[in-house]
Amino acid sequence: MSVMSAVLALAVIGAVCALVLVLASKFMAVPVDEKFPAIRECLPGANCGACGYAGCDGYAQALADGSETRPNLCIPGAAGAAAAVAKVLGVDAGEVEEKRAFVRCSGDCETAKRKYEYQGVTNCSAAKILFSGEWACPNSCLGYGDCEAACPSDAIHVVNGVAKVDYRKCTGCGICVRGCPNQIIDLRPVPKSVIVRCSNTQKGAQAMKVCDRACIGCMKCQKTCPSDAIHVTNFLASIDYSKCTSCSKCAEVCPKHVIEKLF
Repeated sequence: MSVMSAVLALAVIGAVCALVLVLASKFMAVPVDEKFPAIRECLPGANCGACGYAGCDGYAQALADGSETRPNLCIPGAAGAAAAVAKVLGVDAGEVEEKRAFVRCSGDCETAKRKYEYQGVTNCSAAKILFSGEWACPNSCLGYGDCEAACPSDAIHVVNGVAKVDYRKCTGCGICVRGCPNQIIDLRPVPKSVIVRCSNTQKGAQAMKVCDRACIGCMKCQKTCPSDAIHVTNFLASIDYSKCTSCSKCAEVCPKHVIEKLF
C-alpha cells in the first residue's frame, strides 16, 4: 500500500505540474512577430555583425519590429538577401555595397625582417603580447592565422608568412577584420580594385630597414592620381574609395610595388 500511495502521489504531482506548464505557456507566452522567422530565413546565418547588429537574429528582430527599416545591410547576403527581406517587408530593397577584405601588408618571409625568432603559442594574439611579434615592422601581418581560423568562408590563408584573401570566396563579413590584433585587414568596395598593401607609418629609410616591400612615402602616387583619391599621410599612402576610379596609375608609378590592381 505504501508503494502504491507513493506512485499515486507522484502521478498527481506530475499531472499538476503539467497542467501548470500548459497554462503558463498559454497565458504567459510572449507573442512572436510573424515577420521575424520569415526575415530570418532570408539571411545567410553568418552572424558576422557587418550589418551593425549582434547577429542575424538581432538584425531580423529589428526589421520585424520596425526599429530598423533598411533591408540592405547584410553584406554577405548581398543583393539576394536584400531583395528577399524587402519582399517580406513590402519595401524597396535598395542597393547593397558589396565589400571584400584585403590585407594591408605584403611583407612575406623573404621581404620582411625579423627582430627575433618567436617560439610560443602559434596564434597572432599570443605573438602580439610578446614584444608585438617577431617581425621588425610594427604594423606587419603577424602570420599565425587568427584571421584564417575565424573566416567562415575559407577565404583567407597565410601564405609564406602573410595573410592573403581569395576574393572568389570572400563575402565581406568582416570577421577577419575584427580578429586581426594588428588591425591591418580592411574592407573595400567590390568595384574598387586598387589597394595599398602596407601599413607601416615609419619614415622611408626606417621602413626599408624592416621590410623590402614597405611604402616609403615618396608621394609619386599622390602626384599621379587624376582623381585626388590617394594621399600620403604619416609616410603611408591610403586610398579614398569614394573618389577612386581604379585607373591604377598610382600602381604603375609605385617604386616599391605596394600599390596593386587586383583585376
